[in-house]
Amino acid sequence: MKLFLIGYMGCGKSSLGRKVARRLGVRFVDTDAVIEEREGASISDIFQYEGEEYFRRLERSVIDEVADDTADVVVSTGGGLPVWKDNMETMNRVGTTVYIRRSAEQIASRLSPYGRQKRPKLRGLSDDEIVDFMTRNMAEREPYYARALHVLDTDGVSDGELADRIVELFSSDER
Repeated sequence: MKLFLIGYMGCGKSSLGRKVARRLGVRFVDTDAVIEEREGASISDIFQYEGEEYFRRLERSVIDEVADDTADVVVSTGGGLPVWKDNMETMNRVGTTVYIRRSAEQIASRLSPYGRQKRPKLRGLSDDEIVDFMTRNMAEREPYYARALHVLDTDGVSDGELADRIVELFSSDER
């Protein structure tokens, strides 16, 4: 069993992924954390010094490893991972994909100053600029995200309720 959580940066994939993995009793993998650990550098630094193409290849290598592994796992993906090459097709082929859909306003309000700073594409933007950037960028990514097997809209839903819904979706897919 492989469960991939996808969605825009800051939508809560990592925190939800940890909760869901605990409830299912399986391993949790955060693609960004794996890459930072392996590279000995932050995502921001990798983008700045090695470039986005290099980073996307690192993301794909983590997805390939998960796909080849027989262990059960919940995976939190980076926000841009589903957009690159055939990543969505690969994740849909080897597991269950769940798109966590939040509005740009919701995500911006959730991001701490550190959360904004660690995301290379948001650095130095004002609150209004962040929402404008996210709105445009999310619209570009939506066709890829929408390929997920399940889409969860989050308006008025707590993270605990979302985790419950994801476990239910996954459990019904496993039957």
